[in-house]
Amino acid sequence: MVGTGEYTTGFVGTGASGSDKKVGVVGLSMFDLRRRGKVGKLGMVGVNGTKFPAIRNHLHKNISLAYNGLDTSFESFPSDGVKDPDAFKTAIDALKPGDAITIFTPDTTHYPIALYAIERGIHVMITKPAVKLLKHHLALLEAADSHGIYVYIEHHKRYDPAYSDARFRAQKLGDFNYFYSYMSQPKSQLETFKAWAGVDSDISYYLNSHHVDICDSMVSQLGYVPVKVSASASKGVATSLGCDEATEDTISLLVHWENSDDPSKHATGVYTASWTAPQRAGVHSNQYFHYLARDGEIRIDQAKRGYDVADDSAGQLMWYNPFYMRYAPDEDGNFNGQTGYGYVSMEKFVDGCRAVNSGSLKPKDLDAKGLPTLRNTIATTAILEAGRRSIDENREIRIEQRDGVWKLV
Repeated sequence: MVGTGEYTTGFVGTGASGSDKKVGVVGLSMFDLRRRGKVGKLGMVGVNGTKFPAIRNHLHKNISLAYNGLDTSFESFPSDGVKDPDAFKTAIDALKPGDAITIFTPDTTHYPIALYAIERGIHVMITKPAVKLLKHHLALLEAADSHGIYVYIEHHKRYDPAYSDARFRAQKLGDFNYFYSYMSQPKSQLETFKAWAGVDSDISYYLNSHHVDICDSMVSQLGYVPVKVSASASKGVATSLGCDEATEDTISLLVHWENSDDPSKHATGVYTASWTAPQRAGVHSNQYFHYLARDGEIRIDQAKRGYDVADDSAGQLMWYNPFYMRYAPDEDGNFNGQTGYGYVSMEKFVDGCRAVNSGSLKPKDLDAKGLPTLRNTIATTAILEAGRRSIDENREIRIEQRDGVWKLV
């Protein structure tokens, strides 16, 4: 597990995250998958080894004691008290071909870490976005193909039951016409991400990546490909909170889609993401979309799911999302969140690695299943980079495909 922050451990700064991931997603899922016999030895990689004693204490207190003594042990890199930005290399070098890593680190580090692992025969899961640049996505794909490696992008919204059902139903609604999505997180997240927000990446890469992938996974099956992107950004709030002057608050992407089988058929996608939503909105993440097709439409609002909790300590009404990670234990006291779509995403990767290692499947077979593999997420990277360039260059960016080769113009 490369990266020891909120998503992996739930630990940020000096304690548990204030978000809905107080005990993390990756670590907890992997500890449980080890209990179930699907994962063996576990390791964790950071840059600053001085954090590991506090992380171990956090995991023991919030996972082991909460779930019937669930084993949270792991080998750590670098050693306690040591700071080493290249610790991931030492950790990967200690693995053998067929082993796997997860990458939950700042976006700019995904490419070098993934490439280092792929070249050594290690399977890779990368948090979304896969990478920031289309050329890096294609380079990783070439390396993975040549080494026979499974590379999976952790687009967990594909496994949200409502989103998954919507993707299925969309195939029967005829030609794609229009898609609008919105996703946000409260301003408090800017405290967690202040070190890289607006510097290493932006809110579009971080949140729009969810719905861009969902839309692409729905409409690519109908023959639609993105052909041009223009983007707009709002500024002022994040910078007033001490973030870098380059930090945008909200980014909207306007994407033009075209049917590759019939170029006369066009569609429009609008994807908006913000990390300056109100602190007390009742949800950690607002998330919804509207899909319009020739023969029908689909609307999903996954912020308020008919489940609300009034808690004096919270000081407001809260809408929780147990469909993502369900932290309540089962009747025996064990972790019971195996059906949460955050956990399902982790297990899909592990199962894919096991299938490739056993020889029962090849990475291209996993591509054919429609999983969010490196090959199946090219369009998402192309759209996200085009959006970033559109803002920076103040112009529309075209996406071209010729003989299977993607490029931005």
